[in-house]
Amino acid sequence: MPEAERQCLPTGIGLLGSIRALLVVRFRSMWARPATAGRLIFALLVLVVLISVFAFAADETGQPAPRFRAKTTDGDQFNNASVKGKVVLFEFWTTWCKYCEREAELVDDIAKEFSDKGLIVLAVDVLEPDPKVKKYLVEHPRSVPVVLTKDTNLAAMYNAQSYPIYVVIDRDGNIAGEQRGAAGERSLRLLLRRAGLESKPEDDSEQ
Repeated sequence: MPEAERQCLPTGIGLLGSIRALLVVRFRSMWARPATAGRLIFALLVLVVLISVFAFAADETGQPAPRFRAKTTDGDQFNNASVKGKVVLFEFWTTWCKYCEREAELVDDIAKEFSDKGLIVLAVDVLEPDPKVKKYLVEHPRSVPVVLTKDTNLAAMYNAQSYPIYVVIDRDGNIAGEQRGAAGERSLRLLLRRAGLESKPEDDSEQ
């Protein structure tokens, strides 16, 4: 998908919101035209998809995380079994996303803060050539493990098409929460809290 068609989001409107809006517009346009059997069938299909999208958005949190595999640029490998009993934060990003760049240091700092509490952070680059990402990392180094597109199925598992995206998996392997679009420190800490990682009292009071 061309970069112009992908999104770097300042807020968490996300992919599902975009899909819902598109389908609603399409559904309404069908009823604005003269009714035919073909259009009625298509409108019913759109309605079914709309219901499915709303159900997915409502039910994703609390569901078991999809089976994944990931290998970092350092060669470390992760999957559902290897992270069992840990809290996992997936950060989906791209080199061209300015919001991703702005929040990279925040994510690195949070990873350090909670490293002794069982937090694993994986920064997953999406749909970019390895040389481009590696060159970017030389200029913008990260302290968290970085995963390249070819070394994981995570982007497909979480429909990563708008950036940044943050997904938190709890110690039981369930999706504790997600944020689509720039999060900010408070939102990231709230996501981690849903997975049982509490910030220090003074951290929250400063937000």
